[in-house]
Amino acid sequence: MTVVLDAQGLTMLAKSRARLEELRRRGEWPALLPAVVLTECLTGDHRRDYHENGVLRTCDVKPVDEPLARSAALLRAQVVARRAPSAVDAIVVALADFVGGGTVLSSDPADLRALARHTVHRVDVAPA
Repeated sequence: MTVVLDAQGLTMLAKSRARLEELRRRGEWPALLPAVVLTECLTGDHRRDYHENGVLRTCDVKPVDEPLARSAALLRAQVVARRAPSAVDAIVVALADFVGGGTVLSSDPADLRALARHTVHRVDVAPA
């Protein structure tokens, strides 16, 4: 199973070594995350970002290219809600779909689940 992280997922794993070790034991590591997630979870200060950077060193950070961005835009357009999910959330779910499905780890699942209902492949959302 492919694990994809959003900003909250990365932050939660940075605080929970036990959860990270569990993912490694189950063979679900390294995780993927789109590079744009770094904008949401890092401060630019290496001291404050120490724990997140430790997790990031073991992740596979993916660039957001045009096909992925277009897929995310389509997902956002398909969600009928009072407000559209964030572009970053849409990119996270689109990446999971793009690689053939997987599980997104997040502490904020509502928008991600709404997006995942419109993917081609199965994308689950689970707590980080």
